[in-house]
Amino acid sequence: MDSSSFPHTADIAEIKARAGAAARIVFVAGNFNTVHPGHLRLLKFASDCGDFLVVGVAGDHVPGALLPAKLRFDGITAIGFVDYAFVMNAAPEDIIRVLQPTIVVKGDEYEAKNNPEQAAVDEYGGKLMFSSGEMRFSSFDLLKRDILEPNLSSIIRPQDYLERHGFSMRDLRATMEKFKGFRVTVIGDLIVDEYVNCEALGMSQEDPTLVVTPILQNRFIGGAGIVASHACTLGAEVSYFSVAGTDVAADFAREKLQEYNVAATIFDDDSRPTTLKQRFRAAGKTLLRVSHLRQHDIEPKLARRFIDKVKSGLAACDLVIFSDFNYGCLPQAVVDELITACVERNIPFVADSQSSSQMGDVSRFKGAMLLTPTEREARLAIRDYNSGLVVLAEKLRQQSRADNIILTLGAEGILVHAKPEAEGEEEWLTDRLPAFNISPKDTAGAGDSLITCTSMAMAVGADIWQSMYLGSIAAACQISRVGNIPLSSTDLMQELKDFSITDKLLASSNQLKT
Repeated sequence: MDSSSFPHTADIAEIKARAGAAARIVFVAGNFNTVHPGHLRLLKFASDCGDFLVVGVAGDHVPGALLPAKLRFDGITAIGFVDYAFVMNAAPEDIIRVLQPTIVVKGDEYEAKNNPEQAAVDEYGGKLMFSSGEMRFSSFDLLKRDILEPNLSSIIRPQDYLERHGFSMRDLRATMEKFKGFRVTVIGDLIVDEYVNCEALGMSQEDPTLVVTPILQNRFIGGAGIVASHACTLGAEVSYFSVAGTDVAADFAREKLQEYNVAATIFDDDSRPTTLKQRFRAAGKTLLRVSHLRQHDIEPKLARRFIDKVKSGLAACDLVIFSDFNYGCLPQAVVDELITACVERNIPFVADSQSSSQMGDVSRFKGAMLLTPTEREARLAIRDYNSGLVVLAEKLRQQSRADNIILTLGAEGILVHAKPEAEGEEEWLTDRLPAFNISPKDTAGAGDSLITCTSMAMAVGADIWQSMYLGSIAAACQISRVGNIPLSSTDLMQELKDFSITDKLLASSNQLKT
C-alpha cells in the first residue's frame, strides 16, 4: 500500500512510538454508537490480550454509525484502558495491514461471518480473536430492552383493600379465566404511536434549543386500537370499528391488529390522515410530542355506514367499549344511536373520553355501566373546578346517569364512586386505591388498560371493587414498559399468583405468632 496516500500514517507512527518495539499491540474497530457494558467487556478482554490497546472508531460514512464520529470518539477515549484511539478513514483491514497488530479482536457475533480482517492478519502472521461471549448486546438492544422488558418489580398491591371488600387473589384469577371467549366490541379512534429514542447532544449555540439525534424508532398501535388489542390478548373475541386515512400508518395499524387477532373493520376516510402521535425521548424521558391529525367529525354518509356495520355485529356481543379520543370518529349522533342499540339489546357499555390536548365530554355517554375519566376530564364535563373529588364524581354520575365512576388521578391512584349494591339504597359508595406501580417507565396507556380490564371483569360478573383492583394491576403492568404493548394474561396471572403465595406465607406466620 502506498503510504503517501494512506490516511493514517501519522496515527500508526504515533502508536508505534508510544507502544514501543516489543509491545503486543491489540486492535479493535467498531461504530460504538453508545458505549455500554458489552463494549467495555469486549475492550477489557482485548486489553488483557496484549500490552497496548488501539481502537478504531468508524467514520460518519459507515453504515450503522448513528452519532457523529467526534462524539463516539470522545466516548472511547474516556475509557482508561484504551491506550490510543482514532477515527477511521479507511477500511479496518487496510489499517491492519499497515499497523500489523499482534492481535485483532472482534465480538463473537462475527465469528460465523465473513471477516476480511482474517486475510489481513494472515499476510503478516497476526491473529484474529473473538471475545469469549462477552459482547452480547448492542446499543439498540439496550433501547429495545427499555421498551420491551417490563419492570414488574415496582408493582405494589395493597392487601387491606382486599380484606375491606372481602375477596382474594384467587377470586381475581377466577374472573380472568372467564375472559376466554368473552365477546367484546370496541369502538373509537385509531391512533398509531411512534417513539423516537434519541441521544441528547447538548444545547444549540445559536438559540436555547435542546439538540438530539434519533437512534431508534418504534411504532405501536394506540387509541381504541390498543384497547381492542388488550381485550384480545386477555382472551376475549374482539370486534373493533374505527376510521383511518389511506396511508402507511393505516397499513401498519391493520397489520398489527391482525397480528393481535383483532377482527377490525376500519373505514377509509380520505379527508384525514391516520392519527400519528410521535414522542421524542432521551434518557428515559419524553422531550416532545408531535401529533399528526384532523379532528373534524366523519361525514354523514360514512357515519351511516359506520353505525350500520357496528349494529350488525351487536348480536354477538357481551360488552361494548367506547374509546373516544375526540378526533371525529364518534360524533354525538353516532354515539346516541349506538347507545340506543346497546340498551335495546341489553348489552352493557362503558366509555372513556380523553381530553388531554383536545376537548371532550365524557358525560355524553349516557347510562354507561362505567366511566373512567381523569379528574381534569370530569371537571371539564361538568364545568366544576372547585368541588372535592367525591362531590365531583357524584355530579358527573348525575349528569351522565352512569352506574359507576372511576376517577383516575395519576400518581395518586384512582377513586371509585359506585352504585349501591342493594336495591333501595340511596347512598353511593366511595373508595380509593393508590397507584400500584411506584416507578413507571411510561404512563401513556394506563387508562386504556384500566378500562379494558375493569370493564371486562364487571361484565363477566365481578363487582366494582374486584374489577377496579384487577384493572389497577393491569394498568401497573402496562406502564412498567415503554410504549403500547398489549397486556399479557401471563403477566397478570403471575402478579396474582405471586401475591397469593405471599398471602399464604403471611397467614402462616401470623398463625405461628398466635
